[in-house]
Amino acid sequence: MPNWLLPENIADVLPSEARKIEELRRLMLDNFRLYGYELVMPPLLEYLESLMTGAGKDTDLRTFKLVDQLSGRMLGLRADMTTQVARIDAHLLNRATVTRLCYAGSVLHTRPSGLHSTREPLQIGAEIYGHAGLEADAEIQELALASLALAGFDSVRLDLSHVGLLRAIIAQDANAVRDEAALYSLLRAKDAPGLRALTAGYDAVTRDALLALPNLYGDIDVLARAREVLPPLPGVLKALAELAALAGSALGRAEVAIDLADLRGYQYESGAMFALYVPGLPNAVARGGRYDHVGEAFGRARPATGFSLDLRELARLLPTAERKHSIRAPWGSAPELKEKIAELRKAGEVVIQSMPGHSNEQDEFECDRVLVLADNGSSWILKNLG
Repeated sequence: MPNWLLPENIADVLPSEARKIEELRRLMLDNFRLYGYELVMPPLLEYLESLMTGAGKDTDLRTFKLVDQLSGRMLGLRADMTTQVARIDAHLLNRATVTRLCYAGSVLHTRPSGLHSTREPLQIGAEIYGHAGLEADAEIQELALASLALAGFDSVRLDLSHVGLLRAIIAQDANAVRDEAALYSLLRAKDAPGLRALTAGYDAVTRDALLALPNLYGDIDVLARAREVLPPLPGVLKALAELAALAGSALGRAEVAIDLADLRGYQYESGAMFALYVPGLPNAVARGGRYDHVGEAFGRARPATGFSLDLRELARLLPTAERKHSIRAPWGSAPELKEKIAELRKAGEVVIQSMPGHSNEQDEFECDRVLVLADNGSSWILKNLG
């Protein structure tokens, strides 16, 4: 095997693509700051039990594991940064007030999440801690939509669901509570025959509600249908009301869809969940939702909601950026030349000095001007190239 080959679903990012990713990262982080979010930088690896705290089985399967040669304990390379940020809020910052945090960094997955997905996503996201009201969910949803707008996507679909529906429906049926994990898998797969078989011995009200969930998807009118066919339990009514409010706040900014059986992240989330889709990508480009119980394992239960997306996957959908106009300059140590180059760079110009005996070849820059010595031999001037 050639020594330059990389593992499957691991790839280098070349100049023009890297520039797109970095510009997106800066745009989004700067926008997070305008909303009052503070940047944190969790470590790439932690003790495994810390990384797995509050995470579901999916996260465990996606996490690379190794032995720490200093302590002999198991370490994990982070597959997601959300639990790390929850640990920072609960254990390190320990604030009594609402806390807004954001982050950006690479995560590693043992297996790709999709056919052409990378195993090293560049995750960026934002989280709100300390407020249990729907206002926090609405702000996170707005911030996620604003992030895609910054990337140039004006056609976005927002899919909404709610973990509270399933939990409210099964709460009064011991058999259903016992089968919670299996119900989650069947609902997520919309496996109607499997659902009918599993629920055969359930209470009739519980069974009918569970069998109705896979068919409750579509536009915002689905919520009205759900109120008709689902039992009027307090938890069900509360979840439907929250979904209606979040759907209403997104109207005009995104196409809104409801899928009451879409329970991705069920073990992780605790309330309303959303996914954002854009043209050209079959998978969700961003996911978010409420996860109030993650911080509890770190010694401090805090209401929490947030979202994250993969910058590398998002950047692949964007057109190649135009090459930046730049200036070619000769190599030299003359004070006048150095002074002129410094002046141009201070003004924001890209100045590329040609190494002796070599021409310039770049993916990102197009030299449309050249710095030449004026006829009087005492000053440097710009000359347009053809």
